[in-house]
Amino acid sequence: MKAIVWHGVGDIRLDDVPDPTIQEPTDAIVRITTSAICGTDLHMIRGTMSGMKPGTVLGHEAIGVLEEVGDAVRGFSPGDRVIVCSTMSCGVCPQCRAGNTAQCDVANPNGPAAGTAFFGGPEQTGPVNGLQAQYARIPWAQHTLIPLPEAVSDEQAILLSDIFPTAWFGAELAGVKRGDTVAVFGAGIVGQLAIASAFRQGAGRVFAVDGIQTRLAQALEQNAEIIDFNAEAPVDVILELTRGAGVDAVIDAVGIDAQRPKSGPAAAQAEEQASEFEEAQQQVAPETNSQGDLWVPGDAPTLVSQWAVESVAKAGRIGIIGVYSPQLTHYPIGAAMNKNLTVKMGNCNHRAVTPPLIDLVAAGLFDPTRFITQQVGVVDAVEAYESFDRREEGWLKTVLEPSA
Repeated sequence: MKAIVWHGVGDIRLDDVPDPTIQEPTDAIVRITTSAICGTDLHMIRGTMSGMKPGTVLGHEAIGVLEEVGDAVRGFSPGDRVIVCSTMSCGVCPQCRAGNTAQCDVANPNGPAAGTAFFGGPEQTGPVNGLQAQYARIPWAQHTLIPLPEAVSDEQAILLSDIFPTAWFGAELAGVKRGDTVAVFGAGIVGQLAIASAFRQGAGRVFAVDGIQTRLAQALEQNAEIIDFNAEAPVDVILELTRGAGVDAVIDAVGIDAQRPKSGPAAAQAEEQASEFEEAQQQVAPETNSQGDLWVPGDAPTLVSQWAVESVAKAGRIGIIGVYSPQLTHYPIGAAMNKNLTVKMGNCNHRAVTPPLIDLVAAGLFDPTRFITQQVGVVDAVEAYESFDRREEGWLKTVLEPSA
């Protein structure tokens, strides 16, 4: 079968790989009908998420049709249409029963203290081959798969595999409630859906911070108040627009691949911290393989965490869903403590968060397909990765059709 395979930092290829097989009675095999490229995939290629094993199939977002189920997988049959949760979970351990499915004690083969197991990730997450392929083996299928109702299209469902639940989870982490003023840092696909989630969870006002015009335009269409960090200093603007108080809650949808502002007052401010950013970049990306403007790690890994702490009100709340690698040790903890902030973060508990969102989409109350900007066949996936990596205008969410 065809699959997108990681061979090294800056090196991904469309390869022929063996078809997956059932290895455990808790496994299932899914024929992937739609998968997608996520910003998290770029971390592995840029080198800002270390520990990748060469030969790992990339991707952690997919929907498909069951081809085969293991003897221990109940309630599913070949031919069923399913969402594959990006994070794996057994459904039985104490963490799963508490709803913390991203921290399942069992799914990660590295042991109960190892943390999240997700598809297509580094060795500390399994590793388990990912979903940018024609077929995939799904460990712990009973709890990692979710049946899809007929009312939800493939196009809608692909954003329910990871992106929409992650954004919703970010708003939950930030404790968004009725009447809140919220700042969302990053207006990529997760940021866009975080804006939508914040409004649905009761926010009265949402600021969207980014430096790409098409992203800001889409945020504006959602009635967010936009801030271009290449034209304005985000913290200064947020404080001015909140009469000096700051926002009630922040959602960080950027993480370690943050880019320094290229112009305007924020660029001058960032230049003063150049040595700090360079030290952090060396921590998170000790190995790089940039090729011109391709696969270039973000040059300000700690910038958004700093902006978040500075722009939130005293006793405010921060929810972090942008990826920060385990190697990063920098965080403005002193400033956060001095403001009595609540900071929550983590990988989305997909199996707990996703089912109500499926119902929301099935009922016609929310349609996430407006955020899909590109649809390509798997044979064009490497080229699509390159355009997405360059942060080209108009590239928000790319969906792959592996079966085509």
